[in-house]
Amino acid sequence: MSVSSASERPPLIGITTYLEQAQTGVWDVRASFLPKVYMDAVTDVGGVAILLPPQPATPDVATHVLSALDGLIVSGGADVDPALYGQDPHPMTGAPRTDRDAWETLLLDAAIALELPFLGICRGAQILNVALGGDLIQHLPDIVGDTRYQPGAAVFGASEIEVEPDTIIAAMLGDDRRASAPLYHHQAIGTVADDLVVTSRTPDGIIESVELPSVPFGVAVQWHPEEYAEDRRLFAGVVSAAREYRAARDGASAGSPAAAPTDRSPSATSTKEPA
Repeated sequence: MSVSSASERPPLIGITTYLEQAQTGVWDVRASFLPKVYMDAVTDVGGVAILLPPQPATPDVATHVLSALDGLIVSGGADVDPALYGQDPHPMTGAPRTDRDAWETLLLDAAIALELPFLGICRGAQILNVALGGDLIQHLPDIVGDTRYQPGAAVFGASEIEVEPDTIIAAMLGDDRRASAPLYHHQAIGTVADDLVVTSRTPDGIIESVELPSVPFGVAVQWHPEEYAEDRRLFAGVVSAAREYRAARDGASAGSPAAAPTDRSPSATSTKEPA
C-alpha cells in the first residue's frame, strides 16, 4: 500500500478499558468493559476505536502496541492507587486497580516517548499527572464542602469550562473557548507534575485540564466530553492530530523528509461536530 493510499485510512485510536465482573447470557465473568459513548465519540469524527484492556506488559510491549496505532485515549474510571503518589488512602478512595494503573502508566510513557497524540479523560488526566510525578486530591467534598463534582450515583454535575488562550485545547475549541463539562469526579489533580501546564480551572479553582508541552499533542481533561454528543471538538482534535502523526510517520518510513508532527494547532480541531 502506498503512502498516499495509507493516508486515506481512518486513524486507529486506542482507548483504555476496565476489567469488570460482567454478566451476559449464562456467563458471569471478568471482562473488558468500556461505555459505548467513548467509541461513538471516536467514530463520529472519523476514527476507528481499538480497545486496550489492562494486561501484563513491559515498556517494550507498550511501545509495540502503540506503534500500531495513530492515537491514544486514556479513559475514565476507578480511582488511582494513592500509593503511587505517596499517600495513604482516604476513606472514600476506591479499592486500587493496580493492573490498570500499571498498564496505563506504561502506555502514557510510551506515547510520550513516541510523541503519539493522546487525550486523557477524567481518570486519564489523573493517572497522567501521577505518572509524571504529581499527586491528587483524594476527596473533593473535603475541599469544596459539597458533592457538586459528583452529585450522585451515575449523576453528572454540570459546568461551563473556559480554557486558557494559546493552548492546544484552545485551538481545538476554536473561537468559542468554552466547553460544556459533564463532571463526575470526587478526586482531582492536586500538586501538578512539573512537566504539565494547567489550561483550565473551575470558578472555585479545581483543575479541569492540563497539557504536556514537550509533545506535539498531549491533552487531558477532568470532565467527560464523551457524554456530550453535541460537542465532539476534543475528539475531532485528537483524531486530526492522529491523522497528521500517521502521515508524518508513513512519510518518514517511505524515505521522505517528513518528520513527526510539531504543529500544536491541528487543522481540523476548530470544528464543532455533531454526534
